[in-house]
Amino acid sequence: MALIVQKFGGTSVGSVERIRNVARRVAKWKAAGHDLVVVPSAMSGETNRLIALAKELQPQPDARELDVVASTGEQVTIGLLSMALLELGVKARSYTGWQVRVLTDSAFTKSRIISIDDAAIRKDLKSGHVVVVAGFQGVDAQGNLTTLGRGGSDTSAVALAAALKADECHIYTDVDGVYTTDPRLVPEARRLRTITFEEMLEMAGAGSKVLQIRSVEFAGKYKVPTRVLSSLTDPALPVAEEAQSGTLITFEEDPHMAMEKAVISGVAFNRDEAKITVKDVPDRPGIAYAILGPIADAHIDVDVIVQNVGHDGMTDMTFTVHRNDYAKAVKILNDKVKPHIKCREVSGDERIAKVSVVGMGMRSHAGIAAQMFRTLAEEGINIQMISTSEIKITVVVDEKYMELAVRVLHKAFELDQA
Repeated sequence: MALIVQKFGGTSVGSVERIRNVARRVAKWKAAGHDLVVVPSAMSGETNRLIALAKELQPQPDARELDVVASTGEQVTIGLLSMALLELGVKARSYTGWQVRVLTDSAFTKSRIISIDDAAIRKDLKSGHVVVVAGFQGVDAQGNLTTLGRGGSDTSAVALAAALKADECHIYTDVDGVYTTDPRLVPEARRLRTITFEEMLEMAGAGSKVLQIRSVEFAGKYKVPTRVLSSLTDPALPVAEEAQSGTLITFEEDPHMAMEKAVISGVAFNRDEAKITVKDVPDRPGIAYAILGPIADAHIDVDVIVQNVGHDGMTDMTFTVHRNDYAKAVKILNDKVKPHIKCREVSGDERIAKVSVVGMGMRSHAGIAAQMFRTLAEEGINIQMISTSEIKITVVVDEKYMELAVRVLHKAFELDQA
């Protein structure tokens, strides 16, 4: 039968009873003849609790020590889930990231996976065990515990699926698939039966919280079929039925994808953004690197970038970062960049949001941008920045208009129509 990696999010393992339900679900798949590797997150809210404890002792926690603290949440759940499986008569064995040796770089709190030693996992699978591996964590070459950043358990699961050449990776969450937008914001949002990796990557990058962006990158790079499922359904749901539920993230060349593809697949949004403007910088070669190089060196991700047309030998550069990195980025610019490039001012705004429309159909349909901009203009929503790719258009707007923008765009592109 198949080798399947199943990942369960924090809500899915948020209590002892929910852990029992996860164990029942895993046991069901095992009884159907499949080999299982299970990757649980920490219990819901646990990582936030651990980080809050660290900040009580050190307002800006040392990154290495913060990883030591934050990685313990998953260690609890792998042990509890293994116990629950054993209680059901299923052979199970748990491993932390460092025991498996999920080797990462040393960028504490946001490390990237370099390689995975799958020898121990394969040995246990061969002997009939369900292998339970801690998500979100790994170890660097010096033996330091590392974590992969928020949502990193998704990345752990897909990376394990790629290393093991699994037949499919199941991501169980508190929703039953990928929707055209967040149904909590737009009740008319529809669940998508399929979505391409490319679209899912753009959706994740634009703020969709269903999957962590690096997990989608892994899945697309190594062609791991990935299915988003709900862990809140009946654990006794027949395997054949569950295997066809949720949303399958697949490849553009699949024939049924080409036949059913709508122009726009979804509207994504992200309110965890901040905008930074560096004013009156010399308009010369290398200035972009002089500004963004130190930001990159601090492992701060930059998203939308706009440079104004130069005037009198000067220009302005504006870019967005995650809101959690805003203060750190501004400090770097003021302390290191401003004295070097002699800019006039570094200013910012933490009250912005990104809204994006995503769809493979943009490649063959004109007028998508015009329709998006007209829809926002009719609602009096001012666009501060614009960024585009082949299949995505992103605008930065004032945070107070974000929900309205999502609703009107979802309607304008008829995403509520089956």
